[in-house]
Amino acid sequence: MPDNSPSSRRTFIQSTAVGTAAVAATPLFAAEAASPSRRVIETDVLVCGGGCAGSAAAIAAARNGAKTLLVEKAPFAGGIITCVGLPYFDGIADITTKRIVVRGIALEMLSKSGVCAPDARTVTRHNPTIPNTFEFKLLLDRLFAEQRDNLSVLFNSFVCDAHSNGDRIESVTLANKDGLVTVKPKTVIDCSGDADVAAWAGAPFEQNKEVQPLTLHFRIANVTPTPNLSKQCRDALGAAQQRGELPYYYGPGVMFLFGKNEVYIHGVRVPADPTDAADLSRAEAQGRADAHAMFQAWKQDVPAFKDSYFMEAYPWIGVRESRRIIGKLVLSEEDLMTTRRFNDAIATGCWYLDLHPNKTTLGSANDFDPKKVQPAPYDIPYRSLVPQKLSNLLVAGRCHSATRGAHASTRVTVTAMAMGQAAGQAAAMASRSNTDVAALDGVKVREALAKQDAGPFTDA
Repeated sequence: MPDNSPSSRRTFIQSTAVGTAAVAATPLFAAEAASPSRRVIETDVLVCGGGCAGSAAAIAAARNGAKTLLVEKAPFAGGIITCVGLPYFDGIADITTKRIVVRGIALEMLSKSGVCAPDARTVTRHNPTIPNTFEFKLLLDRLFAEQRDNLSVLFNSFVCDAHSNGDRIESVTLANKDGLVTVKPKTVIDCSGDADVAAWAGAPFEQNKEVQPLTLHFRIANVTPTPNLSKQCRDALGAAQQRGELPYYYGPGVMFLFGKNEVYIHGVRVPADPTDAADLSRAEAQGRADAHAMFQAWKQDVPAFKDSYFMEAYPWIGVRESRRIIGKLVLSEEDLMTTRRFNDAIATGCWYLDLHPNKTTLGSANDFDPKKVQPAPYDIPYRSLVPQKLSNLLVAGRCHSATRGAHASTRVTVTAMAMGQAAGQAAAMASRSNTDVAALDGVKVREALAKQDAGPFTDA
């Protein structure tokens, strides 16, 4: 009879995301049960979080030969694009010239979504949208599967603790259907968005007492396109707020992006602390209530919504800001606005300093003129991905090392992808050379990215 004991069942990983099971002859990861309830996984690179930064990091690390494990708390990857529903590739191109300043994996994903050619050097708008967020999930599944020899994916898996010894993270604890799982990586890439792993492992970080508000995105179907629709929607929300039905909102952004009679909306605004479990739970509930209150206001007061119905709210409320690590270099808004160059630049940013206030703003996301805080394409240095005090950890995405003002620009979708690719590249290089990512020369990382048509393009 086959051995179905817990230790036997958990000897090897089976990854449905890559469509294959590790077999006894060639396991993707060495794994053994420390006890009937605890599995241990060893890997070169552990990527925590499968959003924009994490997906790019995992693909880059695996393509460059590192045995990589990607863990993601959702049942799919994509983060803000798929979990939150934002279809924009913000940060891929200079707002003035429409010149693409982030290539590599980000441009590959935009091209494979049918938006542009693989070798495109310009786009028709500076922040193009993908046509279907579900199909983006499928695209990421395929890109992961192509790296099945080096990459395994665990969805529905929460990172819940990190254990460090001296300047190294020795293990990270996951919680999933296998129970508590211990991962022992050579390198960790924290793409959680909230710097969870970095904070739990003891890396210095900062978080403002008040952070930018959270937003739930949603869609309404069977809406009739009419002139002045945005103004009518704005007026209806103003009336709803006066009646006490809607605490805060912005814009709203009401766009026919996915269908001729279907609107996609971003306008919910919920002040909250996304690193506090209770407050985040409250914000999720408030976001749903506010989204439905908007729908009801439009159904009541805007003729275009007479026969409409609430189609869906995306599963997660979107977070703009929380923890930021204090790295070897803290990127500042002055660096952005003066276009400071860095020898160890590994990515280019180009978004404006997009700070959302915790109050209602009419017709706009901001209470200032974005043109006054619009930098030219700028460098993001490798050192801003390297936290202090820990030698085998990198952080990519919106929780990298930056001031609050600089972070308001670097936090966006494609910029996060570029940082993720750089972190994955660096982790693979560290694995090959048996060194720590903190000891890597960022110039070497930049050179390796350039060979793959990636990295910074501020001067291209």
